[in-house]
Amino acid sequence: MGNEHIPTDLSGASLGNERRSHLRESGVAQADVTSPDHILNVGYAFWKAKALLSAVELDVFTELAGGPLDLETMTTRIGLHPRSARDFFDALVSLRLLRRNADGSYANQRDTDLYLDRRKRTYIGGLLQHLNARHYQNWSLLTRALQTGEPQSGALATGSYPALYADNLAQKMFLSGMTAGSLLAAQALAAKFPWKDFRTVIDIGTAQGCVPVEIARTHLHLTGGGFDLPQVESAFTSYVNEHGLSERLRFYPGDFFVDRLPVADVLVMGRILHNWDLPTKKLLLTKAWHALPDGGVAIIYDPLIDEDRLQPHGLLSSLNMLIETIGGFEYTGTECAGWMQEVGFHETRIELLGDVHSAVIGIKKA
Repeated sequence: MGNEHIPTDLSGASLGNERRSHLRESGVAQADVTSPDHILNVGYAFWKAKALLSAVELDVFTELAGGPLDLETMTTRIGLHPRSARDFFDALVSLRLLRRNADGSYANQRDTDLYLDRRKRTYIGGLLQHLNARHYQNWSLLTRALQTGEPQSGALATGSYPALYADNLAQKMFLSGMTAGSLLAAQALAAKFPWKDFRTVIDIGTAQGCVPVEIARTHLHLTGGGFDLPQVESAFTSYVNEHGLSERLRFYPGDFFVDRLPVADVLVMGRILHNWDLPTKKLLLTKAWHALPDGGVAIIYDPLIDEDRLQPHGLLSSLNMLIETIGGFEYTGTECAGWMQEVGFHETRIELLGDVHSAVIGIKKA
């Protein structure tokens, strides 16, 4: 290597003086200068994400759920080429997704064993598979979306869920992703909301029915179900049957733009409102208000933007709505509460759900 960039003053004094002079001239205080580590971490973040997404796609964590395995066994079972298998597994160790034992064998971390073993009911890998199959590719088109204001995602760009569901594989991937994405929020709602005061609950845009299942399995007095397009009924019925709740939960077919919403004490709209523009958001809230009895409750949850607009997830999720939909966007809890009050809800409050979601709860008064 050449040494043309090495300063002649090996003490660095001359170089340091020159840099300080430049900073004074540019108006930047020396104390403000930091390393580029943060910039590089953000810039390279997609490497880390794709390593995780590929590991889920390859069922690495499910394979290790039975116990530690050595490199050769893992390479064979996962079906990897030996050229980079060790680097791949060690990269997962470095990302704290796996651990490497003293004998060189690999094992799951506690969180990946709980949430990424597809044989456990806590599995959220469906969400990561959805991110891998859909979002990862779509986000390569972010610049175009920012420049044009137009979605880049095919069927969902026009809100055409029937077109998406016409492809059985795409439907299965999408619905399992919605289930995994809502699982933790549903469990939080089951734990935090005073369900003892209500008898019925219906989840609007229910997909496979994760939300009513989690709530009903925790609160044995509740009945209700889920409302969604007719194409989803078989997936909902299968999921509910798997959880032994078919006697208490039923499917309500319909289109929430065309049909009235079913009546229940509590209506839940999770990961629904953010898909649509503001007039449509208000339309859906109005329809929920009309479907509720006096004293009924609407629960809206999405990856809300924090009030100070400083936390990344809600803001980045809003950019995802730009890529995915024709008019959707994320919003703050205060904004949603204002819309709910505008359409008639008397009392509102915001509830953190402990994952990436927050809920806005509105009560209908006579």
